[in-house]
Amino acid sequence: MIKQQGSNRVYTRETDESGRTVIRVEGTNRDENRAFIYMSRHFSALGLPVPKVLWVSEDEMSYTQEDLGDTLLIDVLSPTLLERAIRALAHIQVTGAKDFDWSVCFPVPAMDERSIRWDLNYFKYCFLKGTKIEFSEPKLEDDFDTLVQKLMANANANTFLYRDCQSRNIMIKDGQPYFIDFQGGRRGPTQYDVASLLWQAKANIAPALREQMIDAYLDELKKLQPGLDEHEWRKALPHFVLLRILQVLGAYGYRGYFERKQHFLESIPNALRNLREVLAGLNNEYPYLYAISNDLLLLV
Repeated sequence: MIKQQGSNRVYTRETDESGRTVIRVEGTNRDENRAFIYMSRHFSALGLPVPKVLWVSEDEMSYTQEDLGDTLLIDVLSPTLLERAIRALAHIQVTGAKDFDWSVCFPVPAMDERSIRWDLNYFKYCFLKGTKIEFSEPKLEDDFDTLVQKLMANANANTFLYRDCQSRNIMIKDGQPYFIDFQGGRRGPTQYDVASLLWQAKANIAPALREQMIDAYLDELKKLQPGLDEHEWRKALPHFVLLRILQVLGAYGYRGYFERKQHFLESIPNALRNLREVLAGLNNEYPYLYAISNDLLLLV
């Protein structure tokens, strides 16, 4: 059995008939399984670094995939490996989107206003209300409306949005990164995944290193998208960072406050500091969220 942090899927390491080890996955949702299987096969055919799917059960509720070992990026985090990962991410997003069938994505084919509001409500109901801090729902929703407007102005991108690109979902094998757990991917803007990786609370990446990694990422992305407007990309990034942090806090609240999983509770302080940092840099565009972040920091 392989220990999982936030998933209801069951992973085991097994030995197949040829003597090689494989990872068996017992899923809980057929559509989610189908999404992963399709994406893995699509990315593998394009030569992208993901585990190959080797076998699928008739009912599509379980499958086996290539065994990439036990080393996660977060366990061996270094500037060199992080740069390799973030440069490879650009290829997953751009090359991986070629001839991609978005209809298989689970639960939605693209980032849209409704899915953004799901994430914002996740923060509100699973984290903020769990803290017992008093807050004004109308004022909070005003800031949410502003954020949705900013994000939707950049949402119409024909690239693959990994959705949960963080260092626990990147394996290191022979010094190279491999991406896993991308079954929640959909069509969407590239900034979200960069935010997910570089502002991951548990990784606690220093601001100077973040900037270095953003430069490396954009260097790679511009090779794949020569017409990229770097200024506009950078201008939009903090708003996606804010969305990702709010979504992650919702997950930490649900998995930590309600399911009492220690790993998620331990990640809350760094996530709150990230929240305060990004809001401070957004020139009071989200005044009520900024005020709430001050109250939340008193919890840590």
